[in-house]
Amino acid sequence: RGAMPVEAKHSAVPEAKGLFDPGNDRDACGVGFVGELSKTPSRQNVTQALEMLVRMTHRGACGCEENTGDGAGILASIPHDFFEKKCAFDLPPAGDYGLGMFYLPKDDPTARGVCVKAVEAACAELGFDVLGWRDVPTDSAAADLGESALATEPDVAQLFVAPRDGDQSAIPLETRLYVLRRLATVRTKQARGAPADNILDDFYVCSLSSRTVVYKGQLKPDQVMPYYPDLQDESFTAYLSLVHSRFSTNTFPSWDRAQPLHMMGHNGEINTLKGNSNWMLAREGLIDITEKLGVSEALQAELAPTIEGGLSDSGAFNAVLELLVKGGGRSLAEAMMLMIPEAWQNNPHMDPARRAFYEFHSAVMEPWDGPALVTFTDGVQVGATLDRNGLRPGRFYLTKTGRIVMASEVGVVDIPPEEIEQKGRLRPGNILLVDFDKGTILQDADMKAKIAAKRPYADWVKNQVIELDHLVADAGAVAKPAISGARDDAAGVIGLLAPLRAAGFTREALDMILLPMIGTGSEALGSMGNDAPLAVMSEIPKLTYEYFKQMFAQ
Repeated sequence: RGAMPVEAKHSAVPEAKGLFDPGNDRDACGVGFVGELSKTPSRQNVTQALEMLVRMTHRGACGCEENTGDGAGILASIPHDFFEKKCAFDLPPAGDYGLGMFYLPKDDPTARGVCVKAVEAACAELGFDVLGWRDVPTDSAAADLGESALATEPDVAQLFVAPRDGDQSAIPLETRLYVLRRLATVRTKQARGAPADNILDDFYVCSLSSRTVVYKGQLKPDQVMPYYPDLQDESFTAYLSLVHSRFSTNTFPSWDRAQPLHMMGHNGEINTLKGNSNWMLAREGLIDITEKLGVSEALQAELAPTIEGGLSDSGAFNAVLELLVKGGGRSLAEAMMLMIPEAWQNNPHMDPARRAFYEFHSAVMEPWDGPALVTFTDGVQVGATLDRNGLRPGRFYLTKTGRIVMASEVGVVDIPPEEIEQKGRLRPGNILLVDFDKGTILQDADMKAKIAAKRPYADWVKNQVIELDHLVADAGAVAKPAISGARDDAAGVIGLLAPLRAAGFTREALDMILLPMIGTGSEALGSMGNDAPLAVMSEIPKLTYEYFKQMFAQ
């Protein structure tokens, strides 16, 4: 297998160089989950989810090394009894402590020590007691890891923390752990002398929650269980297991980019990523969630930006989803409606209240358009949604025993037909949502109706939204000439040709772009097949806009 490097970096994504930009990376994958409506943990829940993962191997990928995958993993509800047995220290009751899954520097005790010290300092700063660390057993030989995965393999460790004030704080524990995870990353960057606006390549927090834990890596689906002996233990049970098999469409695989992420798993790509990220950055200074996070303005500023540099499209989506739910106090369903709205503009049959919700929030956040199938969870609810393009499959079964199985396709779990209570598929813009506390599946229409009725969105849209058309001057107003002085109005089109030619306009630009825009008031559409040379390569002067083209993932 070759010698291990002195310092293994679990993120082997190259830096931007030449025409390569990691910011253009996209994924396409297999996702699914198994949940118990009764919220009763079982071993079968975990084994069926891992079986589902292996059966979606074809939706993942590997490089030229057949035993190095693009990434795979499982997010599970915390098996409290399992950890009580495995930890050398006492744990509080289930739900009263936080469990973090960390990637730490491998074969570099000094760097690892700096990371651990920085994380513990962040715990002390936010009022958490460190109950203890646990080295997570891994078996790269049994999993038959490939050379690339071995070369970047991290040390995996778990951190157990508990708030010093118990449950006395008005801030939910999940929100406090969210702040702790982000602050621990900030403090570690500072201790390591790393840039604040980018991710570390040998430190990563897979999860930090009182409800869920993530086991993942640069693995193939069939390597996840052999690599993590914890998952083979019969006492490792769960009422929720969410799995993901990664296919890096045009990305570099790495340990940290494997999914599930902190709150979601994603199949597809976000083709509006650049715009979404830029608008989030532009609004960063307007975000004031100090009260909801229980932090000072100075500390909130330290946690910015929400979307770190170097994140994939899935990572950016996850970061904003967490901010909306844990920082903004929105429900999971409301956050997903905000980020992945239905096609509401031209749907005359949509409930007016729901339409008003979407219209109001269209001024708050731009849609994260795919094609994309997103599974998401906060440990209390789990769900899936298909974006309005509807180009990613998602199917589900509900058994008579109250087990919900959702995946990118059927056949990933063997369920006898006589045991099926209900089955269906996700439709564009629809949300499948399971509430474990209520023990039920929430219906899309009813759920969205309740969310839309929470606030007077219709009144807000009517009375507070300002349309550009409202700002146009009265028809009778006399416009001030843009150019003063004598003009030769008789020059006509002939007189325009010379300045247009001097400015770089071509006959094609006039006939196919400008004139249709003048006639219709909208941008002209054209098919693919543009064989014009790139503006940057041309020896002829070009217009500024010719240097910019629409971005998309293919």
